[in-house]
Amino acid sequence: MIKAAEQIRDAELSEALSERYLSYALSTIMSRSLPDVRDGLKPVHRRLLFAMRQLKLDPATGFKKCARVVGDVIGKYHPHGDQSVYDALVRLAQDFAVRYPLVDGQGNFGNIDGDNAAAMRYTEARLTEVAMALLDGIDEDAVDFHPTYDGEDSEPDVLPAAFPNLLANGAAGIAVGMATSVPPHNVSELCDGLQYLIRHPNATTAQLLNRIPGPDFPTGGTIVEAKESIEQAYETGRGSFRLRARWQVEDTGRGQYQIVVTEIPYQVQKSKLIEKIADLISDKKLPILQDVRDESTDEVRLVLEPRARTVEANVLMESLFKLTELEVRVPLNLNVLDKNRTPRVMSLKEALQAFLDHRLEVLLRRSRHRLGKIEHRLEVLEGYLIAYLNLDEVIRIIREEDEPKPALMKRFKLSDVQAEAILNMRLRSLRRLEEMEIKGEHKTLSAEKKELKALLADETLQWKRIAEEIAAIKEKFGAKTALGRRRSDFAEAPMVDVVPLEAMIEREPITVICSEKGWIRAMKGHQAQSEEIKYKEGDQAKFWLHAQTTDKILLFASNGRFYTLSGDKLPGGRGHGEPVRLMIDLGNDEEIVALFLYRPGSRLLVVSEDGKGFVVEADKAVAQTRAGKQVMNTEPKARAKLCVPADGDHVASVGQNRKLLVFPLAELPEMTRGRGVLLQRYRDGGVSDAKVFRKNEGLTWKIGDRQRTETDLADWIGSRGNAGRLPPAGFPRSNRFD
Repeated sequence: MIKAAEQIRDAELSEALSERYLSYALSTIMSRSLPDVRDGLKPVHRRLLFAMRQLKLDPATGFKKCARVVGDVIGKYHPHGDQSVYDALVRLAQDFAVRYPLVDGQGNFGNIDGDNAAAMRYTEARLTEVAMALLDGIDEDAVDFHPTYDGEDSEPDVLPAAFPNLLANGAAGIAVGMATSVPPHNVSELCDGLQYLIRHPNATTAQLLNRIPGPDFPTGGTIVEAKESIEQAYETGRGSFRLRARWQVEDTGRGQYQIVVTEIPYQVQKSKLIEKIADLISDKKLPILQDVRDESTDEVRLVLEPRARTVEANVLMESLFKLTELEVRVPLNLNVLDKNRTPRVMSLKEALQAFLDHRLEVLLRRSRHRLGKIEHRLEVLEGYLIAYLNLDEVIRIIREEDEPKPALMKRFKLSDVQAEAILNMRLRSLRRLEEMEIKGEHKTLSAEKKELKALLADETLQWKRIAEEIAAIKEKFGAKTALGRRRSDFAEAPMVDVVPLEAMIEREPITVICSEKGWIRAMKGHQAQSEEIKYKEGDQAKFWLHAQTTDKILLFASNGRFYTLSGDKLPGGRGHGEPVRLMIDLGNDEEIVALFLYRPGSRLLVVSEDGKGFVVEADKAVAQTRAGKQVMNTEPKARAKLCVPADGDHVASVGQNRKLLVFPLAELPEMTRGRGVLLQRYRDGGVSDAKVFRKNEGLTWKIGDRQRTETDLADWIGSRGNAGRLPPAGFPRSNRFD
């Protein structure tokens, strides 16, 4: 017996972790997440179907409780949680999730709204005809079997799969470091593509797409992806398909109309879709839409009411496609396990060819199995015929010999199989009629044996037989059947001028107020500055500007970043508002330098504390995320200090040393990001204020409640980087222009 201490071995932690994680990753990839290219199934689905077949749950028989099925699966084949197995079974029965259901469910199996199925003790299931096609021939040595996890039974490595399940039903899964996503397709089109590939092994993707134009989703919808994009996706095995809801306009009289959505995109929950549209209406983000109603029964029917009859239906729907899941992108990632259990991304042609190769192997194995059975039966029948020709002698040997079997074999030169069959023959089989039947069966089986040998020797006959099997699948599940008709159609996306999101926000005047400590709010209307506005204790007013709910507001901070706020998303005017730092990623140690309305096409002058600056276009300062957009590179001792409109031809800069300098704006560079150049040279301190103005209009500054304009600026005009001179008499002691 090995002692515990002798079982301990030293190993590097990184090596041990790598080894175990690799084992886990391989297990996830091969035994859980990726489907097999041959039958399109993951292990849990394969085990479900095999267990249901063992329970004899054929389409012609009655249903059995799902709890019984799940119990057999986890007890014999799949040692995982019962809920995960039941969830897999439920999905195989949902006609809105699986294009060709493999399980016929009885009871509540969930719905397109996202409601869950009833517990497994209430629901019942059996196999569908599609599942039977996948299992066809499994008892005829068509595939290999391996022991189950406890070694007490065996299960198939793969199903014979007379049905092209991978592409017909699709698959989705996330493994470790890789994923798969295969949309469903129409089996009639797949059969056409397979037959074409049999006749033309060197077919191109474009030629296959003439037979298989694209996916066919169980919930219908319209595919609006460009043909070039679809061809590239199928050529590489990676891409996506743009899928839209199907809709129509219904006339309600008096010039009014409503839009009815009859099909929603694949795997979109109807309840969440309606909730999203309702939120857009309540938040006034889609003012051209009045109301949404769900009038669905067994069929989807979402009614959309426009706000006015002047609203164009195409414009309304394009807006909804942009803002909701009425339009989605369905990914294609044909990452599957090949026949060697190796994961790889396949093209459409490779996936079809892998299915055909599997069908060829199944055909050969079933033919050899059948040939063996026939040869065994012919051997038995030949023994029977010998017995009939020598019936009296056979009876004598059986009656008189102590060991009749060796005696029979010696007397009539019989094989062991023939002698055993004669000894096991019933007395009633000694009728003359039975002899004739045996001769007839022998003749029939001999003809079949000849056909099988010819089939096994001729590859052309093999592919012809496979083509016939594919034709039979097309006939059974093809476009002429309710299950097989195409549900998703193709169209080009209409070129409609979509109403921009800003235009859908109701335009209302607001007054934006931001305190010194960064508490922001938006009051309705354009309010004049008033002492009645309350702030938190120790806080006071800093920014006050009139805007509209449709405006964008730019915030420039001491870290050199610009942040963008939407007027319609600012907190209301009640109370003290909310900290602006909750809306953007602005540190507590950063100060708000400027807050102003964004004006497209305008320019801004940004200046740091040490007097360096540059001009930037306002369009380049708009940020799309909470993190803002870095425009000015700052240093710990030179934070961003000023941001003023660059509307003019000259710059006036005043330092903390009370020196004023005026120079042409053209001497400053226009940049999108950087430190800038020195505006004014200071012996001590830094910049205090800067302003861009038009020289012919003069330089203006505030003195109390009135303004003063100085037009004679000859003494202060110089070049950028000069020290400047003391400002004119009456210039504010604050060294600021406003």
